[in-house]
Amino acid sequence: MAPWEQALDTFVRARGPALIRYAFLLTGDRTAAEDLVQDALVKTFARGRASNDVVFTEAYVRRVMVTRSIDGFRSRRRFAAVRHLVATVPAQNGPEAATAMHLDLASALTSLSPQQRACIVLRYYGDLTVPEIADRIGCALGTTKRYLSEAL
Repeated sequence: MAPWEQALDTFVRARGPALIRYAFLLTGDRTAAEDLVQDALVKTFARGRASNDVVFTEAYVRRVMVTRSIDGFRSRRRFAAVRHLVATVPAQNGPEAATAMHLDLASALTSLSPQQRACIVLRYYGDLTVPEIADRIGCALGTTKRYLSEAL
């Protein structure tokens, strides 16, 4: 096994579930979250940006995930007019009862733009400051404050 393969395996075993939860907050969909994590891992490990330091690697992967989620929304928006051509099955709720708070939060996050959603996730889930959020999503401090204010 190559060193990068061993590093990837160790990293995914240690931080994989946490990354999928984080991606779910960004995307709102389990399948899209798994795809987002996969894309971020491929980008990180294919370009040799990963290291044996789990904290550094996780920070980089999370940053890639935020960028990819915003960029993915932009590309999906271009094809929104064609969406009606694809047949979809409505989601079925299982027999287990979901809490009202979970449903309210999921509904509220779904209604936000990708930038607003990323700001809220980074602020309240990632516990970052406003300047750190602005740096992560690559926009001005005032724009970040506006996204947070509008999202709340």
